[in-house]
Amino acid sequence: MAVRRLTVAFALLCGLAGGIAASSAEDRAIVLASTTLTQDSGLLDYLLPIFRDKTGVEVTVIARRSNEVLDVARRGEVDVVLMHARPQEEKFVADGFATKRYDVMYNDFVLIGPKSDPAGVKGKDIATALKAIEAKGAPFITRGDRSGTHAAELALWIVAGIDIASTKGAWYRESGQGMTAALDTARKANAYVLADRASWIAFRDRGDLDIVVEGDKRLLNQYGVMLVNPEKHPNVKKELGQTFIDWLTSPEGQAAIAGYKVDGQQVFFPNADKPGG
Repeated sequence: MAVRRLTVAFALLCGLAGGIAASSAEDRAIVLASTTLTQDSGLLDYLLPIFRDKTGVEVTVIARRSNEVLDVARRGEVDVVLMHARPQEEKFVADGFATKRYDVMYNDFVLIGPKSDPAGVKGKDIATALKAIEAKGAPFITRGDRSGTHAAELALWIVAGIDIASTKGAWYRESGQGMTAALDTARKANAYVLADRASWIAFRDRGDLDIVVEGDKRLLNQYGVMLVNPEKHPNVKKELGQTFIDWLTSPEGQAAIAGYKVDGQQVFFPNADKPGG
């Protein structure tokens, strides 16, 4: 009987210790909402283990389109937000859902098109290129999914002086899917498409597609990070979330971002030390 009591006591003690360990691990974890580009590019798979080894903090990622990232953040379901839709980010702060936005890094968008370049846009600036595509009715694939890339594309049509909602025709085709799917649709349709450079580098089945417009300053793709406001959502892990932001914007975190490469090419460029991106 005494042995049984000892066994039960030992089991209870082990269970208690296991529960404490699990609780402790859970306390050292945060949830990050980010756009599909940072996830699909492989950047987060590269960065987060480095951060975990440095701080002991685990990061769970929810990858969504930009509008969905902000939706889950507004509901307080995540601790930190990392995305690339600056106007929406600034509104998120202005509305009180975050207290501050930090520049983290940038890459750029590129206009992809058939090597035959039916609209004759290769080497042009982005506004001239879009005007030519619209004028010739050359096939163009839009993501059409309210992602950060889709928002950037719509803003570029405005820069080109084109009301795409009223002028689009059969040539303007909606993918409604992620970047890889949009690129594949463009490949099959011999069409133009706006893509972020990281996705283009990672896209293997390029067929007859190539970069036709790049380097225009209006193609800059700035990323920002924000802590969800703990005054709105007390469940937000303020200290751990800020620890992640501080590391990401620190010299060590910035060096880690610069060190990530796809096919030997750097695809994200840190700029936390240059406010205004």
